[in-house]
Amino acid sequence: MKTRTSPVRRHPLLALSAGVALAVSFGLAGCGGGDSGGYTPSAVSQSAERRELSQDFVTRAAVNYSPYRTSRSEADLAGEVITPANVLQDLRLVQATGIGTIRLFSSRAFARTVLEVIRDNNLDLKVQLGAYPNPIPDAAAEADNIAELDACIALAREFPQIVHAVSVGNETMVEWSTHKVPVADMARYIKRVRDAIQQPVTTNDNWLFWASVPKEIAAVVDFAAVHVYPFLDTFYNPTAYDWRQKDADPSVRARAMIDATVAEAKSQFERARAGLVKLNLGTLPMTIGETGWAAVDTPGGPNLAFRAHPVNQKMYFDALQQWAQDGRRDAQGPKAIFYFQAFDEPWKQGDDGWGLFNTNRQARYVLQGLGTCNVTWACEPGTYTADDAVKWVEPTLRLPVGAPRYTLYADTPVAGEVRAANLRWDPFAISVGSDSSSGAPSSDGGAHFQIAPNPVNFGWGMFMRAQDDSNENLSEFAGGRLNFSVRSDGYPGKIEVGISTDTYDRDVQEAFLQIAPGEYGYCNTNQWCDVSIPISAFLAANPKLDLRYVLFRFIVADRYDFTGKPLNLTGLPNLRIDNIHWSR
Repeated sequence: MKTRTSPVRRHPLLALSAGVALAVSFGLAGCGGGDSGGYTPSAVSQSAERRELSQDFVTRAAVNYSPYRTSRSEADLAGEVITPANVLQDLRLVQATGIGTIRLFSSRAFARTVLEVIRDNNLDLKVQLGAYPNPIPDAAAEADNIAELDACIALAREFPQIVHAVSVGNETMVEWSTHKVPVADMARYIKRVRDAIQQPVTTNDNWLFWASVPKEIAAVVDFAAVHVYPFLDTFYNPTAYDWRQKDADPSVRARAMIDATVAEAKSQFERARAGLVKLNLGTLPMTIGETGWAAVDTPGGPNLAFRAHPVNQKMYFDALQQWAQDGRRDAQGPKAIFYFQAFDEPWKQGDDGWGLFNTNRQARYVLQGLGTCNVTWACEPGTYTADDAVKWVEPTLRLPVGAPRYTLYADTPVAGEVRAANLRWDPFAISVGSDSSSGAPSSDGGAHFQIAPNPVNFGWGMFMRAQDDSNENLSEFAGGRLNFSVRSDGYPGKIEVGISTDTYDRDVQEAFLQIAPGEYGYCNTNQWCDVSIPISAFLAANPKLDLRYVLFRFIVADRYDFTGKPLNLTGLPNLRIDNIHWSR
């Protein structure tokens, strides 16, 4: 899956005939691609013959699918009940789009339910089944991985008419993987599955992995399943390609941005192909295992402003359909493109909003022209035209705040201050905060802001931003300080304090400082203490900050990787914050 922090990938009932009719208008019906892609059955790096992808597999539109609806965090997933009725509702919606193949990420969580629903309801859907191995720190983890592989083998054998391909692993080997499995173990796992079933087998991974794929992996796969996310790469690597298209006229810039992204996706695909060429496997069949476009710039996730929007999602999705058509005619093109993803999943939190349907199973704008709202499916609220597509625009430069104090949250007025207007608190996990007057007041008096950390596996955080996401020019405070009062009852170890800014290129920059008791005045003794941090410390942490465009005026957080706490730590005491202000 696309997320780089999470180990799991983020109705009206329609007759099949309706879906078939829609497939023609969708541009998804099979065309071309009548052979196996031109690869050599006996490749240099493998003596056994490669297994060909079926005609159903290479002529159908495809999507990544998970049925989670109610989970609000990763910890909730194991407890969510996946019902056949809900899965049937989902799959009929998928069929109504004209999509004919789904990819499942693992074999034990819900795969049997999905396969039985397809079989028992005679749905014309094919499946790329997944096995999901995890890191192997000990014998118990190895045994758990083997159980997952064996479940995959059993399902592939039991449902051979439905399962047309199998993938072992999901982004387990790319350099930035957060759940790495060594190459030798992955090769062993893939071979274990392939030796036990008849379907073609692969591993799903990012194009960076395939661009330098080890021979041990190439020797045990029948095709390459490549993930390309140039849209998301614009956050992790803003200079990867010219996504902004500044030179394009604003009237056509959104289209130019989509075209540039599709070109980058194709380039990443070809760079993955080049990795196979080095092993004399340049004609190995390749699919796009994941690619997509977020309809929502979800708070707490990667900042995708000027990109994430329902109209932009549709523009990218439509372009992919043309690429899929071209790939079926070109022996070197993708044999299938699996869109990410079918439905939103709230447990992904800040990394959600990529679905063709939202959590409520309402069709997004990307699909609405393929059916009839309230007949084919319920439609997500909102009316759009192509002119609503978002695009890069230069930031608004506001007049600098010239007052000696810029107050974010305080009760007591101070002469000469400027008070920030229309600010809101947002969590970037699932923390809860509210105004409170309980307990001893701070030196500011009145109410304070009480935060109840409710961490996800990696930690928690809260930040203050403008309601309309506008910036503030605080360049006059470069030599000043960020101040606040805090009270906690034995909060363990360090907390984090941060700020973020926009830049002219719209690459959001952030700076966090990890603060232990005794630093900058911070304490955790259930007494109010006053913290004062030089703005220069944030600038030193990230010189790319631009104080002319401050976005998050104040962040308080605890990301465990940065504060030295163990992952999945819970039971943290409340924090109380007051008198937050910048001073010159």
